[in-house]
Amino acid sequence: MKWNDWYGHRYQIHYSKAFWILKFREPQRMMEGMVLKSPSFHSQFHFQFMNPNRCISCFSSTLRASSSPLLRFRNPRLPSHFSVSASASTAKETDSLHLNSLSLGHTTRPDFPILHQEVNGSKLVYLDNAATSQKPISVLNALQNYYQAYNSNVHRGIHFLSAKATDEYERARKKVASFINAGDAKEIVFTRNATEAINLVAYSWGLANLKSGDEIILTVAEHHSAIVPWQLVAERTGAVLKFVNLGEHDVPNLKDLKEMFSTKTKLVVTHHVSNVLASVLPIGEIVGLAHRFGAKVLVDACQSVPHMVVDVQALDADFLVASSHKMCGPTGIGFLYGKIDLLSAMPPFLGGGEMISDVFLDHSTFAQPPSRFEAGTPAIGEAIGLGAAIDYLSGIGMQKIHSYEEELANYLYENLRAVPNIRIYGPAPTAHVQRAALCSFNIGDIHPTDIATFLDQQHGVAIRSGHHCAQPLHRALGVSSSARVSLYFYNTKEDVDYFIQALNDTVSFFDSFK
Repeated sequence: MKWNDWYGHRYQIHYSKAFWILKFREPQRMMEGMVLKSPSFHSQFHFQFMNPNRCISCFSSTLRASSSPLLRFRNPRLPSHFSVSASASTAKETDSLHLNSLSLGHTTRPDFPILHQEVNGSKLVYLDNAATSQKPISVLNALQNYYQAYNSNVHRGIHFLSAKATDEYERARKKVASFINAGDAKEIVFTRNATEAINLVAYSWGLANLKSGDEIILTVAEHHSAIVPWQLVAERTGAVLKFVNLGEHDVPNLKDLKEMFSTKTKLVVTHHVSNVLASVLPIGEIVGLAHRFGAKVLVDACQSVPHMVVDVQALDADFLVASSHKMCGPTGIGFLYGKIDLLSAMPPFLGGGEMISDVFLDHSTFAQPPSRFEAGTPAIGEAIGLGAAIDYLSGIGMQKIHSYEEELANYLYENLRAVPNIRIYGPAPTAHVQRAALCSFNIGDIHPTDIATFLDQQHGVAIRSGHHCAQPLHRALGVSSSARVSLYFYNTKEDVDYFIQALNDTVSFFDSFK
């Protein structure tokens, strides 16, 4: 047992066999746990949180901290007779060599308590982020604080709780607008999810503006929520849906898309990032082309807004939708961005309270956007939670998140493609081709659901199997389903390593029956 100084912190080292125990002492603050990786002794030290329910801020060359006093360092390769001696100079050297290499995943994981658990006897490795993301403590606290401290209905109430709830609800709208660089918070409409946002555009703008013979361009890679609403609108209006097929590298053929435009084209519906292919489409280019033909563009940004900087003014998109639960926010809320001139000309989607100006027995007049499209009591707590999620993401920085995920995406792809008999869908990453941090794949004749089940039950790895709400795309790929692993900024290369090891074990298990 020994006390040392480490940049002004007092810490105590205990060594016993495969564990180091560090207690950090500081006059006014106690060191909170963190996850560190060190290449010393050709192994890794896993710093496990004794109290993972507290957030920590990222640190660079020095340790910054707040609460929990205990860290556990595990190095299974050290001999039992190894003795520990540390000094300030040794700590400084270690700091300069190793602490700067901490990944974003390691420094943010403590903010997500759900990640620190075991499932089926194994440590949870959550790799299903394209389906939904996990929530940091700050978001959980924002939700609890709303219900605990100022739960009330919004708008029109004059009492303190209603005024407070209204202020926070509308502040969340402003946060969304700022996050995607909308010109005005009135251009943000809260919806239940991105699916409802697309339906809002389909039934409000679509029914009012489309007629028989008008054309809507989509790709075969769209999510069902971006296809089905327009099928229903086409049935009612006589509009025609035209689909862009896959081209080289399993990516929608942009040359074919360009050739589809005509004076009949009224709308383009397209994803920004594919939830299956991991491909990223050039939205700015597509929007520019559509506008030259007088067509509008609706962008499904569910897989881009959580992972990269999205600027709706730079893209010049007419409509853009995203979902809270994929960007560290609560379920039950999403948003529609629409240019204010378009929203102002659109009729209501749903009728009821809040969306009206005046109600008479024979007719009603309607509020201005966004209230016109938010009938009834909204998801108040969820909107506030979404605002807290945006605060959290903005605190890290979306460019920092994107850069880190690019590195993770390449690491995942390179390791996954080494698995025998695997087919990964979508483009290979290159200096000029970007992939999102997800991979959909199949391995030989092993069913994707069997892969996902074995990974979960035997290794605690959570991935997704199925058609991922993209049946037309899977048919175009010649399969009915796929397995999908998808990462977020709180994942690490160690997560990928463990997944690959578990996947190889899974393949070996099923191959043993051949």
